[in-house]
Amino acid sequence: MIKTEELTKVYRTEDVETTALDNLDLAIEPGEFVSIMGPSGCGKSTLLNVLGLLDNPTRGRYYFLDEEVSRLNEHRRAAFRKANIGFVFQSFNLIDELSVYENVELPLLYQKVPGAERKTRVTRMLEKMDVGHRAGHYPQQLSGGQQQRVAVARALVTEPKIILADEPTGNLDSSRGDEVMTLLGNLNKEGTTIVMVTHSPAYADYGNRTIQLFDGRIADEKLNGNFHV
Repeated sequence: MIKTEELTKVYRTEDVETTALDNLDLAIEPGEFVSIMGPSGCGKSTLLNVLGLLDNPTRGRYYFLDEEVSRLNEHRRAAFRKANIGFVFQSFNLIDELSVYENVELPLLYQKVPGAERKTRVTRMLEKMDVGHRAGHYPQQLSGGQQQRVAVARALVTEPKIILADEPTGNLDSSRGDEVMTLLGNLNKEGTTIVMVTHSPAYADYGNRTIQLFDGRIADEKLNGNFHV
């Protein structure tokens, strides 16, 4: 599904040049759940941003379903991202002024999905995430775990080919974090491909493979024995 070749990202200022990704080669198969770990500043979030087409690499190639996508113009990048990639962030990124239902519906509005289909897909996804009874509530009326479930529903409602999750349990206590990880694990068992950045070795083990980054390179990786597809 995903393949990178010599992927490099360099940030430059007048005085400093920082290499965030250093000739990184990576392959992710459909149905995998890949956990990415490493110390702060090792390139984890940069890698996720490049894979999510939120940032361009400085050098190297990025293939998504055999299409080289790193050099797409901004219009095509946005369209490709909306059609193929779902994002789950540490900070939930829900819109306070919109209800739970409206938050999940929003990406379908961007895609100009017809109203009847939007209603069916949003209702089905809220029920799947066990927050259907909260459809008319607003984000500030929910617990952190419920907000993250809504964020996952929003990521999945467009039926993306992959979910990119950046510290999805970072703002949750351990019990709520366990709930979200169980949810992601179950989604993977159903066939959803997931790439997740985490600082937690225990949560990394929910994936079938853990990659350790250091100074923008893959320093180590291990199989966790949880490949479901």
